[in-house]
Amino acid sequence: MKASVIVFPGSNCDRDVQVALANATGGPVDMVWHGDSEMSKTDLIVLPGGFSYGDYLRSGAMSARSPVMREVVTRAEQGVAVLGICNGFQVLTEAGLLPGALLPNAGLKFVCRDVQIRVENSQTLFTNGYQQGQTLRIPVAHHDGQYFVEADTLAEMRAGDQIAFRYCNGEAGRKNNPNGSIDDIAGVFNRRKTVLGLMPHPERAADLTHGGTDGQGLLNSLVSTLS
Repeated sequence: MKASVIVFPGSNCDRDVQVALANATGGPVDMVWHGDSEMSKTDLIVLPGGFSYGDYLRSGAMSARSPVMREVVTRAEQGVAVLGICNGFQVLTEAGLLPGALLPNAGLKFVCRDVQIRVENSQTLFTNGYQQGQTLRIPVAHHDGQYFVEADTLAEMRAGDQIAFRYCNGEAGRKNNPNGSIDDIAGVFNRRKTVLGLMPHPERAADLTHGGTDGQGLLNSLVSTLS
């Protein structure tokens, strides 16, 4: 499987994703600069976490207009798998590749801790390494992670099995939903299930030295499907 990671000014999880993907695939991972207008043939494009362009205007708004995003949108429309993590999720919504928007957290504070999320659809190229309903422990680190979508679109997403992950029972004394996302949504697919955006960081839960490996299933799913 050939993977490519897009690097924006302010990305701070690009190397984390690169290492996790290299370990999962056993091969090199392309790092593509946001100012590039072309990229090599690839099976997977990843938009990493961070604070691209300093989160000016809205989180992900400026990155969505980067030269490379025109190529990302084209590849996504052709069916190439695209994964957006945290800030990458924000970029995907701003670029129109995923429905909805990511608003400031309900508590108006940056949240950085492990959360528990439930796998809502295990029949996709991103999630086939998990069991339906499986609970995962994955870190989050964001200020603008409150997912919002209009009621009619949410109904369509539910009907189309586009909800990928939901926040579920957390540690005692902590709220289950760390940001106030509608319907406890932690990640969503496009209609074709070829684009996934999620706020938790699976690349930070892919090595026992980091405290857990629950994110490895997502990487393994991609490798087994796209290789």
